[in-house]
Amino acid sequence: MKGRRSSSESSSSSKTKKPQYSKFTQQELSACKPILTPGYVIGIFIIVGVIFIPVGIISLFASENVVEIVDRYDEGCIPPNYSDDMLAYIQNSDTNKTCTRSLKATKLMKSPVYIYYQLDNFYQNHRRYVKSRNDKQLWSKKHEDDTKNCAPEATSNGLSIVPCGLIAWSLFNDSYGFSIKNKMVKVSKKNIAWESDKKHKFGSDVYPKNFQNGVLIGGGKLNSSIPLSKQEDLIVWMRTAALPTFRKLYGRIESDIQANDSVTVIIENNYNTYSFGGKKKLVLSTTTWIGGKNDFLGIAYITVGGLCLFLAISFILVYVVMPRPLGDPAFLSWNRHPAGHQI
Repeated sequence: MKGRRSSSESSSSSKTKKPQYSKFTQQELSACKPILTPGYVIGIFIIVGVIFIPVGIISLFASENVVEIVDRYDEGCIPPNYSDDMLAYIQNSDTNKTCTRSLKATKLMKSPVYIYYQLDNFYQNHRRYVKSRNDKQLWSKKHEDDTKNCAPEATSNGLSIVPCGLIAWSLFNDSYGFSIKNKMVKVSKKNIAWESDKKHKFGSDVYPKNFQNGVLIGGGKLNSSIPLSKQEDLIVWMRTAALPTFRKLYGRIESDIQANDSVTVIIENNYNTYSFGGKKKLVLSTTTWIGGKNDFLGIAYITVGGLCLFLAISFILVYVVMPRPLGDPAFLSWNRHPAGHQI
């Protein structure tokens, strides 16, 4: 018995919770611990300023080269007798929704000229709106009856709606036709959606069913003989915007628009933004290497670069006028003891 006790006591005493020694477990790995001397700080600020300011100027210059025409038409397309009740006009199916607008190109617009529709005060980022869709149904035919999260646009007349949900139901349905000098301008609507969306989110075997057949029509209708993967207007619309003011690509004009050309636009003003105080705008825009017109990026670069140069100059003046002697870095704890611990 004594022999058994002594062996068990020796085995328990040999066991320990102390981890095996390594530089990682003991936090003794080598690390970069720079000392931010005035020279380093001033140098960093100067480098950032010298880089950021030219980048900002180049970005602003590229943005200024974008030719853009913006026309708000939601109010201008209302007949005078409906000016006091625009909601009644848009909800009345018997009113003529056709509207003619004239746009003038102030500069040469080289092809391709991108056509966007812009909506203001439309909250596509609302939580309930964003969740009102079913990605499985959009991708595969075998899930066409899966309408989870799609309420209140899940079923109609006892049948599943494809595509279901509020996003698809509220599809933008204004249309635009263009002509220059009484000659129709062709609008290309191919490849306006993200290629990844067409290939991986919308199925080639999924066709619209029972869509916009309810009492309340939200927006545009879909061709039931075309699969969702080829209905690019829907795909563009269902990539929800993060902000209440957004633009979405409608199409492209593949020919140049000369300076001072008058562009006649025939608009079908169908989409209801009047019930919530929204705005509708038509945008024609060219692009550069930086994309569309965006002054914010250039202004941000110039602001940050200018602030860094201002701080660098301020630190130089302070360092020259009121210099302070630096201590000896050799006395820092991590220089005296590599492990970072004092003895």
